[in-house]
Amino acid sequence: MTAPERSLSRRTIATYAIGSLGTGGFGTLPGLVLVFYLTDTLGVAALLAGVLVTAAKVWDVIIDPVIGARSDRSLARHGSRRPYMIAGAVTLPVFFVLTFAVPAGLPPVVAGLWVLIAFVATATSFSLFQVPYIALPAELTDGYDQRTKLISARVVVLTFAILLFGAGAPEIRDAFADEHLGYLVMAIVAGLVIGLGMLVSSFVARRGEPTEVPRFSIADNYRTGIQALRRSQPFRALLATFLLQGLATGLMLAGAQYVARWVLDDGVTILFVSLIAPALLFAPIWAVVSRRIGKERAFVIASVLFGVAALAITLQLWAPGEWIYGPVALAGAAYAGMQSLPMSMLPDVISHDASTHGEGNAGTFGGVWTAGETTGMALGSTVLTIVLAISGYLESTAGQEVVQPGSAIAGIVLSFSVVPAVIIAASLVTFGRYPLRKADIDGAPAATAEALKGDAG
Repeated sequence: MTAPERSLSRRTIATYAIGSLGTGGFGTLPGLVLVFYLTDTLGVAALLAGVLVTAAKVWDVIIDPVIGARSDRSLARHGSRRPYMIAGAVTLPVFFVLTFAVPAGLPPVVAGLWVLIAFVATATSFSLFQVPYIALPAELTDGYDQRTKLISARVVVLTFAILLFGAGAPEIRDAFADEHLGYLVMAIVAGLVIGLGMLVSSFVARRGEPTEVPRFSIADNYRTGIQALRRSQPFRALLATFLLQGLATGLMLAGAQYVARWVLDDGVTILFVSLIAPALLFAPIWAVVSRRIGKERAFVIASVLFGVAALAITLQLWAPGEWIYGPVALAGAAYAGMQSLPMSMLPDVISHDASTHGEGNAGTFGGVWTAGETTGMALGSTVLTIVLAISGYLESTAGQEVVQPGSAIAGIVLSFSVVPAVIIAASLVTFGRYPLRKADIDGAPAATAEALKGDAG
């Protein structure tokens, strides 16, 4: 007989979900405006801008597994992951503001280095919160459908946050004639909202009985992450899929500002609303669909819809115009499923590993997952800047007027359409190796819960 799922209270669901106000804001805003800030306000060359943003994300990849293993240790020693989450929530707003506080008149290389240092610090603060946050669903509930319910609520808030920051923050920036001041005010407002959402959600982390655990070196932390990858084939398949999809969506996110400015000759707000408003509407719908046909089949459908929508945008090369909002809206509806369904599969993978191997490493899995997700999103910006550089994109400083060549416009369109569609197709190949289904998860929840009690990392 299958044990009953541990039911989640509305308060737990709401408190957990509010954290995505912060994760959605931080995941959206730098991806949307940071490269554009570097190329079109600070005068940094497109390829150098890509190198700087990628370097900051490489640091994320290095630090995330360490934070994951250390948060496992915190859970074992202190009974909670909360200290790491609070530290990230409190420090992130400061570093986020510094990222967009570059004084006017600095040479482009110096300005770029300023952004790099400040953004590395911001990304570290974000990881302190995000890595344990991702690990929590496996500890808050042991049910296949309960996790879908929890993650679906989170994705609703995440989608709202993406809409709020993606549409609202550029409006704040554009309200000021001085571009540098506009970015600074935008960063102050956004940083405070991000930090507040993270801080509130930190208190959903449960407190348990502390236990004595042996000391672990940083090398041990990496070994633990590598071991998790080696022993869990479902994790490898899901991580590779989410990394590729992060690359596709990160590429489109970074390119949205360029499409709005150079293809549509308009602000980014309408384009962003047409993407995210359908996602906000469809987030709960994907949860219903997944309960009927399974998370895995629903995820494939969402991915195919996203790829088709992206491919349709290629026609902007020959007939640019407002019809783009149609396929963008379809992509937004699909995006909600592409976000919520893999994130609800991750705790399934974690609990399956715990029941199979008799130990819990939710933080370690969360750290490796965040590193993979970060890699995908970072490479999205990198691919964009490579395409811009190859196609002859002209960088500029604040107030400088330039005319982009036709090749640059074509590069912008292709990076927003064909390239992400091909990447989505590749992600479906990797997902074909994901083996877990509902029966694999609900068959042994009791063993999983017992294993997670001993989560020592």
